[in-house]
Amino acid sequence: SGQERKEAELAVQRKMQAAGLSGAFITAFTQCYRDLVDGKTGMMPESSIEPVSLVPQYDYVSSVQDPSLLSKTVVLKLNGGLGTSMGLEKAKSLLKVKGDDTFLDFIAKQILYLRKKHNTPLKFMLMNSFSTSDDTKAFLAKYPELAKDPNIELMQNKAPKIAVKGLVPVSWSKNSELEWCPPGHGDLYAALVGSGKLDQLLSEGVKYMFVSNSDNLGATLDLKILSYFSRQNVPMLMEVCERTESDKKGGHLAQDKADGKLVLRESAQCPKEDEAQFQDITRHRFFNTNNLWLNLELLKKAITAAGGLLPLPLIRNAKTVDPRDSSSPPVYQLETAMGAAIASLPGSQALSVPRTRFAPVKTCNDLFLLRSDAYRTTEDFLLVLATECSKGAPYVELDGKLHKLVDGLETLIPNGAPSMKLCRKLKLTGPVKFAAGTVLKGEVTLTNSGKDAKEVSGEVTGTRNL
Repeated sequence: SGQERKEAELAVQRKMQAAGLSGAFITAFTQCYRDLVDGKTGMMPESSIEPVSLVPQYDYVSSVQDPSLLSKTVVLKLNGGLGTSMGLEKAKSLLKVKGDDTFLDFIAKQILYLRKKHNTPLKFMLMNSFSTSDDTKAFLAKYPELAKDPNIELMQNKAPKIAVKGLVPVSWSKNSELEWCPPGHGDLYAALVGSGKLDQLLSEGVKYMFVSNSDNLGATLDLKILSYFSRQNVPMLMEVCERTESDKKGGHLAQDKADGKLVLRESAQCPKEDEAQFQDITRHRFFNTNNLWLNLELLKKAITAAGGLLPLPLIRNAKTVDPRDSSSPPVYQLETAMGAAIASLPGSQALSVPRTRFAPVKTCNDLFLLRSDAYRTTEDFLLVLATECSKGAPYVELDGKLHKLVDGLETLIPNGAPSMKLCRKLKLTGPVKFAAGTVLKGEVTLTNSGKDAKEVSGEVTGTRNL
């Protein structure tokens, strides 16, 4: 009934107020909650969209660069995620990627390099969550020049999980922390407004923001893109890449049939019957890299015009309140995605960029490769493929059971990763340990059906049963 609905919504708002969350976030979350109650699932049927066929390409846009724009720019890294899927209990960005350097070391060194090279005070911020804030700030102490900035942290909000029964905020006395979840990176906009950081940046003369995931080492501040974005004078520029077979299950860019504006469709927003078209990479050719450029002046205008919040489509995830206990009460976690704002910011554009700008580390297969000599570090602290890998990155498939988590990866390469720059493909099954100085060449398949790890050393090629 209308009365029950009102009471449930008030309960949701009171819970957020009691937790000290900002008015901007409460407004944004209330909108998501109303969509949930209205039965909106955020579905985007194929019949409502058109494919995007033409997107300007990085290689063909003017390479005129304007370094003076750096002093009006802030780089923001999304750093709220724990590397739980890789067995980590701390910020994923604190994982060692190359030698002793973590993701955060690379990010810090890239920022400091740009400041020095262009002699400009490029601003830097991290969007942390309650779970990553302390670890990250402690780690950054080794970069005093960054750590001393009192505005380096933008805090991600937390959202109440909603009980499927009655659509009220769930309560779980066993562990009240589990009553909350991250709101997805679409929270960026409410966090900027609610914390006062958006107005503060604008008052300091900062006009442009480059946002990307902290685990995507390809997402560096590119002066050519910044200069292009500044000339376009649009609210958002989304970096997209061409989808390949391995991207077909991920979201894609499309155009709204009704008004022609760009939209993003995630897999959770695709009806079952449209799956084949969703996965057709010749039809829907581009995916969002989550590298976004925002014009803060135009963003502020759009948020004000929309009454203080950017309307973002709801992503509804069905879970249990304790994700480790499938018998605990079922809940909805309501999320939004940052890139989906492309539909709420009229005039926004996409730019097709080289695949090198999208190099996220999602699995231990990715990490194994980065730690090997298939990647080298450039003077400006980019990780690029070794010249020997002219045909692209080697394909790596470690043992899914043994090497899914970082601890398992460490048992495989206690003395560092083997040389991979002359390897095209590596497939491992069973417990293996690489000795120091091992070199893999061509296509390598190693199988050990025993329980005890077998050591592999020297130069290795072809198929071996150990």
